[in-house]
Amino acid sequence: MASRTARTALAVLTALALATGCGAKVTEGGDTEEKSSGRHPVTVENCGVRTTYDKAPQRVVTNDVGIAEIMFALGLEDRMAGYVAPDYRADRESVPWKDGYKKVKWLSKKEITKELVLDAKADMVFAGWNYGFNEGNGFTPDALKKLGVGSYVLTESCRNGGAGKARGVMPPLEALYTDLTTLGKIFGVEDRAAKLVTDFKKQVADAQATVPQDGKRPTVFLYDDGRDKATTSGAFAGPHDIITKAGGDHVMKDVKDSWPSVGWETVVERNPDVIVINNYGDVTAEQKKEFLKSYPPLADVSAVKNDRIFVLDYVDLVESPRNPAAIAALARYLKEVREA
Repeated sequence: MASRTARTALAVLTALALATGCGAKVTEGGDTEEKSSGRHPVTVENCGVRTTYDKAPQRVVTNDVGIAEIMFALGLEDRMAGYVAPDYRADRESVPWKDGYKKVKWLSKKEITKELVLDAKADMVFAGWNYGFNEGNGFTPDALKKLGVGSYVLTESCRNGGAGKARGVMPPLEALYTDLTTLGKIFGVEDRAAKLVTDFKKQVADAQATVPQDGKRPTVFLYDDGRDKATTSGAFAGPHDIITKAGGDHVMKDVKDSWPSVGWETVVERNPDVIVINNYGDVTAEQKKEFLKSYPPLADVSAVKNDRIFVLDYVDLVESPRNPAAIAALARYLKEVREA
């Protein structure tokens, strides 16, 4: 027991030293002292918290595949100590940043923990609320701060101060662009971040150009999972902008949250023309589709009755660099629906 305690203490001290080297500190205001040459120190705001970085983090651990790919897209593999993510079905070979998966260590397919972070000698954790951060298991930015480890919170997951722990403070694509821009500043890769944002905006604009500006938009419901109730997307999760920019009318756009649950009676009442399935987890997309088609209360829902069910992968739908390509893919499908 004594040796284990000593090892734990050493790990904490090591993490503290690393975090001090990173030079991240929470600030009450925007003033900073010029303590280093070049682009640092820099002060950024993330989910309402202002933090000053005297130097860029050197050993970042990310949680979830979309968050890892944000770092990969920015070319920050050499600033990562590893990533935590389940073995999702998404293709990892066709994305421009596929080499990130080869260069960066896959630390775990399970839940991220403080012990894992300390073992990796991380100086920053990039995760989100319900994308790793969770009061229930004590893995929070405040808990990491006590260990000397900094945090960056995925903007899609920012708490919005609404009822309960509702998430979302800005439109989903704006959240992606905000994180790319902010991380570009933290790591001194502003030019690369700006190019990504410009390219993504063009990709979205090109997809939107195929959408008729007059005429009815197909109504779309996002089905994440669930049998008794349906987990879906509100206005602040990626599917909202993916559906809307692709030419659809998001039937849950009035829900000011990111990933809420709703009763099936709501789905029946809103009668979507199309259902988009989020493909992840132990239940396959085909199994989810079979459930939707066989569940009696949904029999007369337009999307089910006409077999208009489209599948996108998890990493397409959470905040990630894949969001613009997902918009283009759904836009092509909705065009087929309109022309049918």
